[in-house]
Amino acid sequence: MSRSLSEQVVVVSGAGRGLGAAIAAAFAREGAQVVVNYRASRAQAEALAATLGARAVALQADVRDASQVGAMFDTVERTMGPVTTVVHNALADYRFNGDARDTIATLTPAKLLEQTNTACVGALTLLQRAVPAMAQAGFGRVVTIGSNLVQNPVVPYHDYTAAKSALLAFTRTAAAELGPRGITVNMVSGGLLRTTDASAATPDAVFDLIAANTPLRRVTTPDELADTVLFFASPWARSVTGQNLIVDGGLVFG
Repeated sequence: MSRSLSEQVVVVSGAGRGLGAAIAAAFAREGAQVVVNYRASRAQAEALAATLGARAVALQADVRDASQVGAMFDTVERTMGPVTTVVHNALADYRFNGDARDTIATLTPAKLLEQTNTACVGALTLLQRAVPAMAQAGFGRVVTIGSNLVQNPVVPYHDYTAAKSALLAFTRTAAAELGPRGITVNMVSGGLLRTTDASAATPDAVFDLIAANTPLRRVTTPDELADTVLFFASPWARSVTGQNLIVDGGLVFG
């Protein structure tokens, strides 16, 4: 079973800014109803939803909190209908600055768990609330956002990369369980994107070095990665599940 993008009700976690905002805008462009979820970026999320039109709304929920996620879904179901599509993009506060990163010596358990909680607990709370309606409809699309650092940890961001690796495993086990119910679960893994709040601390020289080492000779943008997310939600990907598609200009051959 498949549905066109314009027939879908999409929740994008962490969509107030950066990559999440680009993903929300891409779905809205294709006519979907879009929930711009945010934890703290209220002003940015509401401004984005206003620009996306009447079929978009900004809703607050910390994805680590099942009760907040439940309240968000209740609102969506009353105003838009059952959620068909979830994009789990939310990221705990992070800055990609290799010079300031934590090493094995300085990394704390709390920092490691902070990343894992947002990535994996967030995915769990979203799926637990979304799956019943998806299963009843016999249709659901879930896309998680990963990182090419899992395949190529060129800069050892230990906490971030460990969390994304765990999310990849959860993506695949969820695909195995939910496939019989008509629900696909896939991951899109970007590299360093030019530019988001998280990558703003990255020196231009690093962007230039990455660009020089990709076959396309440029750094991927949030809009380019967002379009790949649309593929997994579209009818063209109806027989694709449990996959991790790396979108980084060919820097990492997955």
